[in-house]
Amino acid sequence: MKKIAIIGATGSIGTQTLDVIRQHPEAFEVVGLTAQSRVKELASFVEEFKPAKVAVGSKEKAKELQTLISTSTTIVYGEEGLMEVAVDSGADIVLMAIIGSAGILPTIEALQAGKDVAIANKETLVAAGEIVIDVARRSKGELIAVDSEHSAIFQALSGQSLEDVSRLIVTASGGAFRDKTREEMAHLTAIDALKHPNWAMGDKITIDSATLMNKGFEVMEAHWLFDISYDKIDVLVHKESYIHSIVEYHDGSMMAQLGAPDMRVAIQYALHHPRRLKSDFKRLDWTNIATMHFEQPDFTRFPCLRYCYEAGRAGGTMPAVLNASNEVANARFREGKIGFLDIEKVIYETMAQHTISSSPSLEEILAVDEEARRIAEGMVKASQG
Repeated sequence: MKKIAIIGATGSIGTQTLDVIRQHPEAFEVVGLTAQSRVKELASFVEEFKPAKVAVGSKEKAKELQTLISTSTTIVYGEEGLMEVAVDSGADIVLMAIIGSAGILPTIEALQAGKDVAIANKETLVAAGEIVIDVARRSKGELIAVDSEHSAIFQALSGQSLEDVSRLIVTASGGAFRDKTREEMAHLTAIDALKHPNWAMGDKITIDSATLMNKGFEVMEAHWLFDISYDKIDVLVHKESYIHSIVEYHDGSMMAQLGAPDMRVAIQYALHHPRRLKSDFKRLDWTNIATMHFEQPDFTRFPCLRYCYEAGRAGGTMPAVLNASNEVANARFREGKIGFLDIEKVIYETMAQHTISSSPSLEEILAVDEEARRIAEGMVKASQG
């Protein structure tokens, strides 16, 4: 039985992970959970799974949680509490499902403590990929891909050599606005962008999917996870989301991983690989699939994808700037303070103001993250007149 701690238990990935664990109580035990503010939802999970330790965002939330549970679970709070769950809850695997650059430190701490980290937090590898990968290589812990695209690549590489790989093809649904013109996108709201055609995801990542920033982040993650250059990572829009990614080898052979668009399949594999557990998740019915569509991404309509390639190739502190400015712009769009096309403007202008520092320390990355947020927030305010 594997002991699991979930950092970000009340989000989309966290709740889907708990669903996987419900289906396999013989295989998994929940020993740690965290949530920032959704105390009532967290309380219901504590009552159900009885973890040894949980963390919430503040002392006040901890007091509230204490009144809602009947278990002997230890409650901690704040950033220190989150680290405590990641490192000291007794977990074998820490599933990192927290949103944003807040996932950087707990990921590093868990790896250094020898924990396996199943990483669903894109921003950690985007902003601090070189540092995190270096920590993973030096630690006893393993960094395990959770995203369906990276899980697909990981599976397609099984038993193969990276030396034989010609390129990685990361597939994309295209997001909620994949068939919209720039003129149409200018007038669409967060409510429109949150209507993802295929996947059930959290609000932040669904907006990132609409801008194709999410796909760009996945390209950057693939670069670090599989140690392959950006020149050998392509994006292919596949509207049905049946093919989750493809590995092309030097001899022309291609290996693809397919399945219904359900994140629980990738989560379950991450938690239990290389063995596969049975599940009742939806299967693809080939007799009902009339056709599948493929097309190149449009870097003009969706420049955020291009920004990711540019930031990734630039390296140093630029990916941290890209991520921080996107977090700000994404949040302000969801709040209705800027338009959809303003997201890319905020990101572009913030990146344009940055002077890259090569091979930065973690402290430098965190400082750059803070500065980029300040600049991006200033641009949001300026756009409001």
